[in-house]
Amino acid sequence: MRPKGPQLGDAPGVQADTPRIAAVRRARSSAWDESEDESAYRGFKRLSALEAQALRDLDPPVSPWRVVATQVVAGFVVACLAGLVMGSVSVFWSALYGAGVVVVPAVLMARGMTSRLSSVNAGVSAVSFMLWEFVKIGVSVVLLMLAPRIVEQLVWPALLLALLVCIKVYWVALLWRGRKPKPVERL
Repeated sequence: MRPKGPQLGDAPGVQADTPRIAAVRRARSSAWDESEDESAYRGFKRLSALEAQALRDLDPPVSPWRVVATQVVAGFVVACLAGLVMGSVSVFWSALYGAGVVVVPAVLMARGMTSRLSSVNAGVSAVSFMLWEFVKIGVSVVLLMLAPRIVEQLVWPALLLALLVCIKVYWVALLWRGRKPKPVERL
């Protein structure tokens, strides 16, 4: 019984697989899968609890709250400097509001990502990250839309400058981790 429609052997110059060729292909593919599985586990060694803790101590994660605190400090410093340089209170409040546009959503996301629910398993953690990232973007957009109504005599360049500086704090967080020299293996 042959299925309807064009088959591999129907094209000119192409022969259909004979049962023997098909059997050889199946044997090769199953042998390939087994050797792949064996090679994947050959170099794998399960860590003990002490080894895992030592590995975590070598490369500790950066706390999201540390990043948020740095954003608050950076935003306040930029607002103070902008207010002093320009000699205007409206520039200070505009820059401070710009920092808030980054900090408030970052606080919401840090709170959501450090909750117990988001660390249940990898799947829940990934969905939680996406959800809180959408919340963060949405709150940022709403805060930017409300800026002219909340801040009297809004100065957009000051707002955007503080916003940009606070966003760049994420790059500083990557630098905090630093580069550690790779340990030398002894043979």
